[in-house]
Amino acid sequence: MAPVTPTQATTGLPEAPRTIDRREGPYGEVVLRQRGGPPADPGIDGSGAPAAPVVYEIIANGCFLMDTSDGRSERLLVDAALAALPAGRTRPSVLIGGLGVGFSLARAAGQPRWGRIVVVEREEAVIDWHRTGPLSAVSAEALADPRTEILPADLVAHVRTETGQGTYDALCLDIDNGPDWTVTEDNNSLYSPAGLAACHDRLTPGGVLAVWSAQPSPAFEEALRNAGFNGVHTEEIPVVRGVPDVVHLARKGA
Repeated sequence: MAPVTPTQATTGLPEAPRTIDRREGPYGEVVLRQRGGPPADPGIDGSGAPAAPVVYEIIANGCFLMDTSDGRSERLLVDAALAALPAGRTRPSVLIGGLGVGFSLARAAGQPRWGRIVVVEREEAVIDWHRTGPLSAVSAEALADPRTEILPADLVAHVRTETGQGTYDALCLDIDNGPDWTVTEDNNSLYSPAGLAACHDRLTPGGVLAVWSAQPSPAFEEALRNAGFNGVHTEEIPVVRGVPDVVHLARKGA
């Protein structure tokens, strides 16, 4: 009999994540991994071990970005921005920076109040994983929504150079692990005085900037105030271990 490979069912430990796709792009390597699902070893007795819940992970240049295990903070990013908009504003537009695993887009598309929904994503691989890959389970309905537009572009460049329909009622940004923990060095400029000024310019009067972060950043709150935003505050989402995820919120003057 062939030796049996230990699995989660036999060891009590989670199986190592399996790589579903790996791409080399202009900003480095991006990887889609899967945890859970049918076990690799069906068991000695042939009865089969129960399948663990499937979780997909996005890794960029070796840095964990996000996964599909929860999504509460990504949904809060959109909910908090909508709640902070001036009362009575109808069909507000929103720019979502970073498609990620799709929770923020799905949340926005599930809320009838939003009008135009624009998602800026620089990684073609991530867009592919949503359009034709396993992440379509999260985003297929949102991508089919006529309000949704996907722009394959770098968010930093887009915010600084967009013309025409270049203002939004809300900017919901989630391209890093936070202002103090960027995925690539180029992203640092988004949180600089010039980058925040560009975000301010892209908002309509009374518009809201919402920035996701893996940890609170008092320095970023101060930077938002220095950039001319008001109503600056932070909303927290508790996590299983460590400091809470947060959403930094700020409003442009009316």
